[in-house]
Amino acid sequence: MRPTLPRWSGTLAVKAAAFITVMCCALAALLGVLVHVQVTDQTVGQARDQALQRLEQATERYEAGDPLRRGAAMDPPELPRQLRDLAVAGDRGTMVADREGRPTMWAAGPADGGRALAVAVDYSQQARTIEGLDRAILWSSGLAIGATLLVGAFAVTRVTRRLHTTARVARRISAGDLDARVNDPRTAPRTDPPTKVPARPQDEVAAVAAALDSMASSLQGKLLAEQRFTADVAHELRTPLTGLHAAAELLPPGRPTELVRDRVAALRTLTEDLLEISRLDTGRERLELDTERLGPLAERAVRAAGNGTEVRVVRDVSVETDRRRLERVLGNLVANAHKHGRGPVVLTVDGPVVTVRDHGDGFPEYLVAHGPQRFRTEGGTRGHGLGLTIALGQAEVLGARLGFANAPDGGAVATLALAVE
Repeated sequence: MRPTLPRWSGTLAVKAAAFITVMCCALAALLGVLVHVQVTDQTVGQARDQALQRLEQATERYEAGDPLRRGAAMDPPELPRQLRDLAVAGDRGTMVADREGRPTMWAAGPADGGRALAVAVDYSQQARTIEGLDRAILWSSGLAIGATLLVGAFAVTRVTRRLHTTARVARRISAGDLDARVNDPRTAPRTDPPTKVPARPQDEVAAVAAALDSMASSLQGKLLAEQRFTADVAHELRTPLTGLHAAAELLPPGRPTELVRDRVAALRTLTEDLLEISRLDTGRERLELDTERLGPLAERAVRAAGNGTEVRVVRDVSVETDRRRLERVLGNLVANAHKHGRGPVVLTVDGPVVTVRDHGDGFPEYLVAHGPQRFRTEGGTRGHGLGLTIALGQAEVLGARLGFANAPDGGAVATLALAVE
């Protein structure tokens, strides 16, 4: 079942949504202001021209001695003071102000005796037009922002989902699943001309996915080649080593014979370790499960190692495990503690958790951070670095967790946590 990801779980989606929202609001505000200013200027200009035209007509009637018509008056009390002062000073002007609770366009000019002749034009219709326009701008801006945000969210979500998929595959590859691939449809090769189906354009996300798939394929090929080489070398060495071991047994007793037998035994151990590593690399190991008491099993593994390790059983439990593999893991941990650490070496069983601790200089930093690496040892110590690698591989086969750390007061600590039903 394909896991589902939250649509807005990443900072990229949040930032993209915020950017889209801010840009939409800014664009809507800019367009709204421009439309409002343009329409308002046009409406106010028309009302001002109408008021000045009526003022001109009222002035002509006043100078001709005719009575003023409705809407024109001499020094009306509702005339704004600023406009009255302007008219008394000999200038004409207009101003929008309230008159009996209604917006009115006033126009005023000078008259005899230091008075002001004023004309009032109803501005209610124009004011309602501007208010309606402002409401329409707000509603249309809101709808445009909402629609743009939805479209942008859909587009960004598709991109972030593809990025999440690519990141998930990258994590699977880093965890050892080299068969994992993104398989982005945009990375597919172009179709044959007879089909006349155009390929989907490749974007940046598809380029990253294609690069990741290519890297995984290359890494998988190199790893498989290394595994085949390791297995082939180990198999090819077994036959001559068997003959060499038989020949060494026929040598006369003495110090040179002991040295030869010791080196032959070391070479056979290395060959067997290589074969075990190659089997673990194939991932085809099968468990032979049985119920075992963990305390006695740990004691048998220590006795088989024969190196004087102290066993402490704090709490014994029964576990369903593969006895041979578990003994192999514990034997390798104990052997590594004696070989690279200092005594006393203590193996502790506390429920399903087994710890092996020495009192030496501790594990190297790279091993604590990244786990054991084959054929790598620290500080020029002897060994081929396969013991802990095999222990980790067998622990994974058992479904257990094997961790490496250094004790605060010195010494290396290997912790094996077994799965319990």
